[in-house]
Amino acid sequence: MTQIEAPAVGGRVHEVDAIRGLALAGILIANIGYFADPGSSIGGNGPVPDDPVTFLISTLVLTKFYVIFSFLFGYSFTLQMRSAERAGVSVRARTLRRCLGLFAIGVLHGYLLWIGDILTLYAVLGLLLLAMRGFSPRKALITGTAIIGVTSLIWLALAGLLSRFPGRGGAPATDPDAVARVLALATGSPLDVLTLQAELYPPMANFVWIVQGPTAVALFLFGLAAGKSKLLEKPDGWAHLLPRIQWIGFGVGLPAAVFFTWASTQGSAMSVVATAVNNVTSLPLAAAYVATLLRLVRRYPVIGGALTPAGRVAASNYVGQSLLAALVFTGYGLGLAGQVSPLGMLAVAAAIYTLLLLLSAWWLRNHRYGPVEYGLRRLTNWN
Repeated sequence: MTQIEAPAVGGRVHEVDAIRGLALAGILIANIGYFADPGSSIGGNGPVPDDPVTFLISTLVLTKFYVIFSFLFGYSFTLQMRSAERAGVSVRARTLRRCLGLFAIGVLHGYLLWIGDILTLYAVLGLLLLAMRGFSPRKALITGTAIIGVTSLIWLALAGLLSRFPGRGGAPATDPDAVARVLALATGSPLDVLTLQAELYPPMANFVWIVQGPTAVALFLFGLAAGKSKLLEKPDGWAHLLPRIQWIGFGVGLPAAVFFTWASTQGSAMSVVATAVNNVTSLPLAAAYVATLLRLVRRYPVIGGALTPAGRVAASNYVGQSLLAALVFTGYGLGLAGQVSPLGMLAVAAAIYTLLLLLSAWWLRNHRYGPVEYGLRRLTNWN
């Protein structure tokens, strides 16, 4: 069995890059549904899982991979701290500039391409992580766990309120005219697409910040704890735990994920209860995904070799996914929104992901950083 290397050429940890490469696949599958069916943003939180493909995406993908991405953000923050300390420069100044760059990229990404952009949220919460950088691993774990617990209790309290007033709080009925207008703008001229983006991005950004923000902070702290402990750089200390993580994660997470998807078609109170449950159980399920990947990489190193380049240029891939999806489904390009089946949408996602894997490997043959990473690095290391 091939051992995972605990590397750090140029300060990089290959496990982090491989996991990030996996997370990019989940992020793409979760996001591409909007591009393929932009009308689903009207009158609800997304497409109703009324076919097998949508059901599987809702169960296995939604809310699972941003958990991994958020954990890695916290872990990578510790690597950036070490880099700044080695260079003898201010961690605070570097982080402030990096967060400013992330925020600017996120705003452009949100208004031009993907209304569900996460970079602005990460940029702002990155400042909070900077303030908590002195936390010990134990304190970071306790604080993150408390945030998850309190957030879940708030969701349960909201479900209780909705159950007392069953006629209120439900999702508004979908307006067919509004859905038709959204689809017409999405597949119209580039100016029509920009008009739609400007309308939908601000309210969606608020939704992302409110719903995903607390969990992201908790995962940042979990990543901070793992990074300070150099967890992924010491594979001999955790490799034997991977099967146990899979058993627990899949055993707890999969039934809860099925419940989460089923409840999304029920009343508001039940849906909110499922959100509270999912807020906890999506973490072990995401951990099981990561454990599965790490075991596969140990047995088949070629998998890690394929994923690592994309993980090294994750920001460029994240924006690139949105750009390619927009070129396929919106008026920026082919304008196929509303014309592709869920299975066809998955095929498009697979094609985009494969193309970006190949482009990432090709680009890194002659460059150390991706296009987005290069600009972000120049700003971060501003001298």
